[in-house]
Amino acid sequence: MSTPKVDVLQGTLDLLILRTVQLEPLHGYGIAQRLKQITRGTFQVNGGSLFPALYALEKNGYLRSEWRSTENNRRAKYYILTPTGKRKLSEQKQHWARIVKAMQLVLDQA
Repeated sequence: MSTPKVDVLQGTLDLLILRTVQLEPLHGYGIAQRLKQITRGTFQVNGGSLFPALYALEKNGYLRSEWRSTENNRRAKYYILTPTGKRKLSEQKQHWARIVKAMQLVLDQA
């Protein structure tokens, strides 16, 4: 049975991207594929959402990029987490943990 696809909640795409590239530098398509893989298909981010988010994260100094060859010998822009991005990721993870905890309190109410 497959997991139904759900929309990424507004404000969480940056967190998902930062966490994904924390593991290793990836190009845009690789980020989308990794998110799909990690979430078992629940989150499928399209290029129309992903690339503007990558551009903004790079503009804000959370990511840097460099051109590299892919496994298919094509050139692609790889995104790398910066020290500022690591701090931002830590802040966002803490913020999201508070939201999840609060939601769980609401859902557990009898």
